[in-house]
Amino acid sequence: MPGSILGTSVRRVEDADLITGRSTYVGNLPFGDDAPPGLAHVAFVRSPLAHARITGIDTSEAAASPGVLAVYTAADLDLPAHHGLMVLNPELPRPPLATDRVRFVGEAVAMVVAASRAAAVDATELVEVDYDPLPAVTDPEAALAEGAELQFPDYGSNLAAGERGDGPDPLDGAEVVVRARMENQRVAAVPLEGNAIVADPTTTDFGLTVHVSTQMPHGFQAQLAGIVGLEPEQVRVVAPHVGGGFGAKAGVLAEHTATVVAARTLGRPLSWVDTRSENLVSMPHGRSQVGYYELGLTSEGRMTGLRVRVIGDAGAYAGFGGALPLRMTYLMATGVYDIARLRYDAASALTNTTPMGAFRGAGRPEAAAHLERLVDVAAAELGMDPVELRRRNLLDPASFPVTTPSGANYDVGDYDLPLREALRLVGYDDLRTEQRRRREAGDPVRLGIGIAAYVEVTAGGGGGEYGSVTVHDDGTATVSAGTSAHGQGHATSFAMLVSDRTGIPMEKITFVQSDTAVVPRGGGTGGSRSLQLGGTAVAEAAHELYERARKQAATVLEAAAEDIELTDAGEFGVTGVPTGPTVTWARLAGRAAAAGEELSVGLDSSQSGATFPFGAHVSVVEVDTDTGRITPRRHVAVDDCGRVLNPLLVEGQQHGGLAQGIAQALYEQVLYDDEGQPLTSSLAAYTIPTAADLFSFEAVTTETPTPLNSLGAKGIGESATIGSTPAVQNAVVDALSDLGVRHIDLPCTPERVWRAVSAARAGSPEPAWHEPPDVFGDLPVRGADADDESGAI
Repeated sequence: MPGSILGTSVRRVEDADLITGRSTYVGNLPFGDDAPPGLAHVAFVRSPLAHARITGIDTSEAAASPGVLAVYTAADLDLPAHHGLMVLNPELPRPPLATDRVRFVGEAVAMVVAASRAAAVDATELVEVDYDPLPAVTDPEAALAEGAELQFPDYGSNLAAGERGDGPDPLDGAEVVVRARMENQRVAAVPLEGNAIVADPTTTDFGLTVHVSTQMPHGFQAQLAGIVGLEPEQVRVVAPHVGGGFGAKAGVLAEHTATVVAARTLGRPLSWVDTRSENLVSMPHGRSQVGYYELGLTSEGRMTGLRVRVIGDAGAYAGFGGALPLRMTYLMATGVYDIARLRYDAASALTNTTPMGAFRGAGRPEAAAHLERLVDVAAAELGMDPVELRRRNLLDPASFPVTTPSGANYDVGDYDLPLREALRLVGYDDLRTEQRRRREAGDPVRLGIGIAAYVEVTAGGGGGEYGSVTVHDDGTATVSAGTSAHGQGHATSFAMLVSDRTGIPMEKITFVQSDTAVVPRGGGTGGSRSLQLGGTAVAEAAHELYERARKQAATVLEAAAEDIELTDAGEFGVTGVPTGPTVTWARLAGRAAAAGEELSVGLDSSQSGATFPFGAHVSVVEVDTDTGRITPRRHVAVDDCGRVLNPLLVEGQQHGGLAQGIAQALYEQVLYDDEGQPLTSSLAAYTIPTAADLFSFEAVTTETPTPLNSLGAKGIGESATIGSTPAVQNAVVDALSDLGVRHIDLPCTPERVWRAVSAARAGSPEPAWHEPPDVFGDLPVRGADADDESGAI
């Protein structure tokens, strides 16, 4: 049997196409002379106001513009209002084109169909829309205040959803109580490829063929079919290369629906590819929570209870991201700590802003950022090293599996393991010595060391995934899975699993995904589920195929099946007869073909519950107290995703997550003015970091395999994002703690740092706590179904 390649750093097989430009995205499908007959292009007329009544739309001049085929408003098409991937409030669906009212800047009001994209864009300028402006509310706390302008007057409230905990006060009996009000700001997903769709109702094999940039082709198929009144098997969905998703490309969006319905109405294929400025105001945003956290402790630093009140921003139309404070942030509220008592209340507010969706981690980064910031506040209050306080309260590895007060069923964990490794790698004691030296010398450039220990949920709810392996009569193989890659390396990891079991070289293995006509079912990609569910399905299919092939080879070689093994050459031979006859995979596949069959296995994996990766990050920053400038110096990430199949792929996911998590801590924030106008609708204003802004990361792993799947694998796609943001934020505050600075909200911009330092030096440091608004008392008590592990994106 050939040696195993699992656990080795195999180079990604998909990168050649990506690097050389051979990859195909929706926006550069190989149409040209092969374009579907009659392909036309869509551009949307978008609202310039955050809140207004629509009193009239005149499309006549646009309709007469050269190249224009049609101009549609909501009155012209049968456009059912619907929700995104997750329904936060069934009473508040979104119309694909605005009807009587607009509720955020960038909402689609009308659409132009033209022979060219340029003609469609030009004609949007000719559509005249009369608006009657209304007051806008963009702050979720203000939206829930008495007298706030209502987004849906007939609904009668800006409270999209809410739940509260019950029972005794978890802070009763605490000797020390620390409190902090924390903002986890709104961020944009900013994938390299924005939203894009080509809808073709003219194909012969299907009633509708859709090429779309999505994370979940089969989910898109099912949802779209329901919206337009077709059976799922009548809709073919293909996701070619996808240039990033990060949770924002899950589900059918308003523009998707409008494009598909217009295509069916016209009876011709239509293409819509959004611009960067469109993307920043129309693609669902992420995060945006305000947390009021209170932690009870003994005087020796033992945590006794946690009280949490969170206000989440749902954006317009109760975007499904508004459900995350009620579900995922709640589920992970107590993190890695042994906290026996929890009271958690959450309210999700409607605002006149872009609807909220998921962003890498989807509720778990918010929970970790709030809790880890609060732990540092507690350490400062107790005069204790933040590492020591964490260690006194980590869950005991011997106690697993553990059910937390929020109902999370942690599978396995040793939370001190990555913390020890991170502290060793960073040289923690030496850093503290250097920090003291700078403070004693009066150095204006302070050193800050930030710690974060985290646990997150992946493959929420468990479930399963589809995987198949087919060997062809030329000796090549095809592997397919119901997950959908958009940069993670599925083609590499799944080929590794098949090659390891079958001995077929990786260069002879082709990966097929993201086409509902080829892959029969699948859950797509979200919640870091791909390897543990899709990979397990592929590995189990490869194993079953191997066992079937062994039996067939035994027949050919006239031996017992248990005596058949793979040789180093990847052929079947008889154990102990190294020079004897062998049977190739090609021959076995040829025999199957001659019998009218395929040498193929397709099956569904099954996992009984979610897995819970964990880790620890240490961030080291320099802060110039005169200017507020922050310079990251080191970031050590030790993430534990269970068994590591390919260290190179894991490190790539860690690096991507670190870039986004550090960016949230220091740079990124979607901003609106008081009238709801977005101030960050271009990349000139929305400050994502470039490679020049970042630095070398130190990303390593520990391995604590999960018992919930045969690979022992947990998720890794979101882990580094979760651990990095609070580590950086804690490092910034730690650098300034001797000046009296207790807290700085995200993002820790130079201006915020400078203001915090100035206030502290003036003897009036900004408080870390404000009393929460009175919006929680009338919320319904959390139901028995609220503590599940489903819905992770």
